[in-house]
Formats: sequence, C-alpha cells, structure tokens
Amino acid sequence: MTEIYVDADACPVKEEALKVAYRHDLVLHLVSNQWLRLEVGERINKVVVGDGFDAADDWIADRAGEGDICITGDIQLAARCLEAGAQVLGHNGKPFTQENIGMALAMRELKSQLRDMGEDRGFNASFSGKDRSRFLSALEAAVQQAHRR
Repeated sequence: MTEIYVDADACPVKEEALKVAYRHDLVLHLVSNQWLRLEVGERINKVVVGDGFDAADDWIADRAGEGDICITGDIQLAARCLEAGAQVLGHNGKPFTQENIGMALAMRELKSQLRDMGEDRGFNASFSGKDRSRFLSALEAAVQQAHRR
C-alpha cells in the first residue's frame, strides 16, 4: 500500500499533502525535528525525530520504498528515496527522477561552492500559488500512478 513521506520541517505544502492523503485514505508520515501544529487524523503519523544531523532524512530514507511517495526539497534525500524505488516530488510539484537527479545533485554542489566563494548568495524565488497548484496536481498524479502499479 502506498504511503506518503513528507520531509516536513520546511515544507510549504503540508496542508496540500494532507488533503490528498485524506482523499485517497493513505497513510502519511510528517517527519520533522520539532513538533508540528497540525490537526491530523488516524492515518496521519506525526514523527518527531532527534535534532541530529539528517535525522529526519534518515528516518524517511530507511522506510520509503517501492510504491511510496516522498515529498522533499532536499536533493540528497530525493536521491536516496529514488534509489529505494519511491516516487519523489519537490515542493513545487516538479518530480525528481532517475533521469534528472544527477543534474540536480551536480547543481546543488556547484551552488554550494559558489556560496562558499561568495559568488552566490543563495536567493531562491518565493513560493507562489502557482507552485502550490502544480504541487497538488503532481501529487494527485503520483498517487494515481502508484495505484496503477
């Protein structure tokens, strides 16, 4: 049975993920380093991990697998979940796939080096309503795809 794993600490689409999970009666895991102020139902699992480095990522990567869906903005976690056979969506609804994860990892490394040299200040575009809508559509499509498997 498909389960949804959300890297929840900085996730701007938790409410949207909850809506889709309720609609399809799926188990959803909200994994974070701190308590989340969300009212949830019985198939929603709020997981608070320790504050150790990558504790939330490790919890998700150890459990997500074939047929599951992972929601994260963390490219390294996305790679780990893809390796385990899960579908992975970014917060803006763009999927991470076997075809694009290598480039995403390379760009992450390049940007890190540019920030270290002071050449990039790390500004990201603000999250928009269009991103939220794209995410909802992409998550719905990912659930439908998981059900077809």
